[in-house]
Amino acid sequence: MSGIDAKRVRTRHFYEAKANGTKISALTSYDTLTAGIFDEAGIDMLLVGDSAANVVLGQKSTLSITLDEMITLAKAVTIAAKRALVVVDLPFGSYEASEKQAVLSASRVMKETDASAVKIEGGVGIAPTIRRIVDAGIPVCAHIGFTPQAEHQLGGAVVQGRGDSAKQLIDDALAVQEAGAFAVVLEMVPADVATEVTKKLDIVTIGIGAGNGTDGQVLVWQDAMGLNRGRKPRFVREYASIGDTLLEAARSYADEVSSGTFPGEAESF
Repeated sequence: MSGIDAKRVRTRHFYEAKANGTKISALTSYDTLTAGIFDEAGIDMLLVGDSAANVVLGQKSTLSITLDEMITLAKAVTIAAKRALVVVDLPFGSYEASEKQAVLSASRVMKETDASAVKIEGGVGIAPTIRRIVDAGIPVCAHIGFTPQAEHQLGGAVVQGRGDSAKQLIDDALAVQEAGAFAVVLEMVPADVATEVTKKLDIVTIGIGAGNGTDGQVLVWQDAMGLNRGRKPRFVREYASIGDTLLEAARSYADEVSSGTFPGEAESF
C-alpha cells in the first residue's frame, strides 16, 4: 500500500505526509517498464538517480553520467509514471560552476522530461544554489550525509554525521530547508542523528542507510529487488531475487534454442 493518499503525488503532499506521520516510499527507476510497475505498486516517489551510472552503465562511480544521459532516462520514467512524484538528479558537473549553470540545468530537466523536481547534493555550501533554483519555480529535493558525487573528497563511502560532525549535518539540513527544499535525502547517517534531524525539520526526510526515524525511505531498485547479485550495502533489504530468476530463465532459453525446441508450433505462423 502507498503511504500518500493521492491520485497524483505533488510536493504539497510531502508536507501533509510529514504532518500526518505518514511514511513515504521511494525507489529509483531509470526506464519505462520499472517505472510503470513501481507506479502501479503505489510507490510515492520515483528517483531517476545518477546511480544509473553504476547500475545501468556499469561505471565505478556516479561522476561520469551526463545531464543528457539523465534526461534520456528521465523521459522514459515520466512516460510511465501516472501517480508517483518523479525526481531527477542533477549530475556532477551540471550545477557546481555557478547558480546560473544550476538553474539552466534544472530548467532543461523540467522542460525536456516532464519531471516534478530535481535533486541536488550538498548542504550549507549549496544552499544559495538551491534557493536560486527554487526561486526559478523548480522544486528541489536536497541530499546530505554521504553524497556520492563527493565520494573522493569524503574518502569513500563512509558514514557521515558521527560524533562532532553531527552538528554539521544538522546545520546542513536546516540550511537546505531554509533555502526552500521540499525534502532532503539523508544517506548513510547514524539512525539517532537522522531521527534528530527529522524532528528538527518541517520538511520531509528520506532515508537511505539512515535508520527508521526518517519520514520515508529510498533504495536503488536493483539492490532491493535482487537484480544486483554482487555485494550490497548493509542498509539494503532484498525483497526479491530477480537476478537469479533472470539467470535461470536465460539458461532455459539458451537450452531450448540449442535443442531446437524453441520456437515450437505455438510460436510459429
